[in-house]
Amino acid sequence: MAYDQKKLAFFLPNTFTALNMACGFAAIFMAFKGQFYQSSLLIVLGAVFDSVDGRIARWTGTQSSFGEQFDSMSDLVSFGISPAFLFYFKFLNGTGRIGMILTFLFALCGALRLARFNANIDKVKSDYFQGLPIPGAATAMVGLVLLSLDQPYSFWNVVSIPYIIFYSILMISNIPFPSFKNSNWVREHKRQVFISLILILLSVFTYEEIMIPSVITVYVVSSMIYFFMNREKFAGIFEWKDESE
Repeated sequence: MAYDQKKLAFFLPNTFTALNMACGFAAIFMAFKGQFYQSSLLIVLGAVFDSVDGRIARWTGTQSSFGEQFDSMSDLVSFGISPAFLFYFKFLNGTGRIGMILTFLFALCGALRLARFNANIDKVKSDYFQGLPIPGAATAMVGLVLLSLDQPYSFWNVVSIPYIIFYSILMISNIPFPSFKNSNWVREHKRQVFISLILILLSVFTYEEIMIPSVITVYVVSSMIYFFMNREKFAGIFEWKDESE
């Protein structure tokens, strides 16, 4: 009986990881069909599943190297390849090779971001991400798609190229993005943070076309402003000595 419970505990987080990958996989097919709204929401749903699997693994004490690698592979599908296809068919379908190269750049930077995270997982402080996490970059791609659904097509074509380049570079940058895991301010204002999160979630469910791009833009812009205003504080935060030295 105890053995079955242990197997179930290991099975649960990997199930949510698989659901994350399934959402990304289905989103690619929706993008092919031109169903951009449905594709976008599937990627967002994948991000929800991605946020759950790790927490379940920690709660059940079933964290493993296998789970970490499986999670990264799923993230590459859901937040690297899937948003690239969505972005290409929505904005860059008529640009030929340029569009293919730009969307491949996004997927490539996502893969590099995940590989760097796995390689440095025991070195990076848990309160800051090294570069923009790939789910955040995917959310930015989804945000622009949702924002443009009822807007003039030509305008978003112009915006889309620097936009995808910008978020691709952010993923492999050394800009620290807060994770809020060990934030003293969050601990001291738990009630206010909880109420704010509820209000944001309700707003996202009600006005997703505006709130999703707004939330990710505020997070990225405020993080970058804070970094550039406090560069001395973050000097050397992602520099480590070679273990062989």
